[in-house]
Amino acid sequence: MDVIRLLGVREVPLSVDEVIAAVADRGAGGTCVFIGTVRDVDQDRTVENLGYEAHPSVEQELRRVAEAVAAEVPVQALAAVHRVGALGIGDLAVVVAASAAHRDQAFTACRKLIDDLKREVPIWKHQMFGDGTSEWVGSP
Repeated sequence: MDVIRLLGVREVPLSVDEVIAAVADRGAGGTCVFIGTVRDVDQDRTVENLGYEAHPSVEQELRRVAEAVAAEVPVQALAAVHRVGALGIGDLAVVVAASAAHRDQAFTACRKLIDDLKREVPIWKHQMFGDGTSEWVGSP
């Protein structure tokens, strides 16, 4: 069975339960989950809302990143979903999870998956601030 159980970029709200279920595995002694949410302040500025946009290659790049994590860290399963479109304060922007035989491997894989996703997968955040300004984050 493939260790990459769930990958997606969606315009609909994300489900933590779906991601956890995707990495459930009888051989897993540990599961680590990261949930990224939209916060109301960034760099001491009030965030009103934001939107995420993705390059057409986003799902291929997400798979490439997940495959690299799976090749480096011994895991039972990996999952990652990211939201695109308009999001409000408190909305889930990203959920990633890793299960492994041991907790250290689960923590390592989960951390690597979210860090590499944010650094390498072409998803860009457009933040709108309370003062009327806006900012793109992660755009080329």
